[in-house]
Amino acid sequence: MAKNSYYSRKLHSLLGVIPLGGFILLHSVANFQSFERGPEGFAKGVHFINSLPLLPILEICGIYLPILFHGIHGLYMAYQSKLNSRQYSYERNWAFTLQRITGVQTFIFVFWHFYQIRFQVYMGNINHDDLGSTMHHIVSNPTFFILYVIGVLSAVFHFSNGLWAFLISWGVTISPRAQKVSAYFCIGIFILISTLFILSLVSFSGDEFK
Repeated sequence: MAKNSYYSRKLHSLLGVIPLGGFILLHSVANFQSFERGPEGFAKGVHFINSLPLLPILEICGIYLPILFHGIHGLYMAYQSKLNSRQYSYERNWAFTLQRITGVQTFIFVFWHFYQIRFQVYMGNINHDDLGSTMHHIVSNPTFFILYVIGVLSAVFHFSNGLWAFLISWGVTISPRAQKVSAYFCIGIFILISTLFILSLVSFSGDEFK
């Protein structure tokens, strides 16, 4: 039982970085085209992604199944965790607590976003050319905009803090100095990706995406 738990935790950690971390990076860059290049640039990015060969297989094996495993196993880990940040309020304990909280928030946000966008494409209610205007319709609502910002920040924190833990658990950063350097690196990743996503949301809320 303990051995199975060890391997499931290792797989959970690995999937959080590869491929889900790669998906977050790609998604942030693709969405940022809406801010950098406007509707036409965003549309070109969408068409490029959807022209990739074997896209359905890539989505199922590289996104949906890893998200399901990582999310469900993460919820189980969060349920078993003892959140003791109030008792031991030092930095890493708070990071551990936030990792569990943002994991739950991200899991909910991802399914909500999937339903609003990708599921509607699969159902034929919208097509890829409508994605920009669909996002405009969503985030032009101030309440939804705030919820999207919370969801994005939760997802990016969960990834960047999880990356820090991943480097330790997989023996990449062993010494305290290496862990300190990787912490700064992961903070930089959090700031960078969060900025890309938030600027994208600001862009989608603009009139040019109506």
